[in-house]
Amino acid sequence: MEKLKILQVSSEAAPYVKSGGLGDVVGSLPGALKDLDHDVRCVLPEYNQIPLKYRSRLEHICHFRTDVVWRDEYVGVNRTVKDGVPHYFIDNKEKFYRDSLYDSYDRHVQFTFFVRAVLEMLPRLDFKPDIIHCHDWQTGILPLLLHDNYRQFPFYSDIKTVYTIHNLKYQGVFGPEIIEDTLGVDYEHWQSGRIRHQGNVNFMKAGINYADKITTVSPTYAREIRTSDLGEGLDYALRMRGDDLEGIINGISYSEFNPALDDEIFASYDIDNFQGKEENRRGLLRDVGLPVDCEGPIMGFVGRLVEQKGIELFQGIGDDIVDLGFNLVFLGSGRSDYEDYLRYLAGRYPDSVAAEIKYDFTLARRIYAGSDFFLMPSLFEPCGLGQMIAMRYGTVPIVRETGGLKDTVDNYDGEDGTGFTFADYSPESLLSALESAAELAENREELRELQRSVMNEDFSWQRSARKYEELYKQLRE
Repeated sequence: MEKLKILQVSSEAAPYVKSGGLGDVVGSLPGALKDLDHDVRCVLPEYNQIPLKYRSRLEHICHFRTDVVWRDEYVGVNRTVKDGVPHYFIDNKEKFYRDSLYDSYDRHVQFTFFVRAVLEMLPRLDFKPDIIHCHDWQTGILPLLLHDNYRQFPFYSDIKTVYTIHNLKYQGVFGPEIIEDTLGVDYEHWQSGRIRHQGNVNFMKAGINYADKITTVSPTYAREIRTSDLGEGLDYALRMRGDDLEGIINGISYSEFNPALDDEIFASYDIDNFQGKEENRRGLLRDVGLPVDCEGPIMGFVGRLVEQKGIELFQGIGDDIVDLGFNLVFLGSGRSDYEDYLRYLAGRYPDSVAAEIKYDFTLARRIYAGSDFFLMPSLFEPCGLGQMIAMRYGTVPIVRETGGLKDTVDNYDGEDGTGFTFADYSPESLLSALESAAELAENREELRELQRSVMNEDFSWQRSARKYEELYKQLRE
């Protein structure tokens, strides 16, 4: 089997820094590819948000200067190793020691600098990748710059690129003045429309048009983003590259998410010993202030309180959901109107609803472990990790049939299936799915059987990594 050299380029990667699913993916995929015996390395910015316990372990490898058009910039390259995978960090404190990861006024300069630094460090490391795998808008211009500024040099001439769209909604949109001021590429790229969208430079569109292959994080999402409904204005560009677009479902780390070994939950358990699930139920109820002796099923929600996550569907049927007998535990923060509604619902039903308006890593784990059902009624969901984590913990997902939720959860019909699904984005459709779940919960033995069954689902990274391996090899043929 051919051993490939693969460089993962991302703005975040767990455990060093993450703001969402992107960090989880890039935190796990390199290790899974290494397990397939490839030479995999990862590079990301050295933010001040990276905990000191990781930054203190970094070894300085080299430093040099690079140009971002008229800017003469320092580049430091530092390194550590995680699970046998070298991780490089691009050091420039002026660029990356900021208050937030992505809210700076000069994000276009930050990530153009990052991409140039990555490309220019490679000869200095004596590492020539076969594949550079770029993730989301922050690295979308790497294939463009490789094509326009570097391809003519022998070192870069046969490097192939893969570009993964984690969430098409966030595209990296900037005014056309950055072509001359920051990108330093030929105006032909703008005039041809390959980087232009609605009168602006679009980093996501650049990645779509200049990468050799494009992936996104589930097969259904790959189809959805080619439609006007979910294409976020770039559906036409994705249709034009349709033959080079593939959906590969994400995985989850089976070592990180393991109820038999998880120190954050109240009691360990596995598919053969489910007693710990009951202990986690009681511990969760105690944690969030609900009666520990309540008999109804627990339905958990963990996520950002934003439009994407379907929170508005609750707002018309909160009373009906409680009437079905559920105990509801919400964890998340976001839009103030959604937060206010969940607080209102918890105030109205103090013995049945808990609203934890925050993010709490430990409580999230305890919700996965202690709940009977896990709710994800998303408006759209490129992949979704929550439903996979829930099943790993023996918690039955209730999801809308969109993106990766559709690809990973099959509707339970009394004999087969892994959860409860609904198609229409409406309170009525959600309530219908919840009614089916509540009916199942009346038969505790049948619910336990389904909970054990969903723990057998395979969402490990090994399966996903083999799909990426096949894609990389296509590019080397």
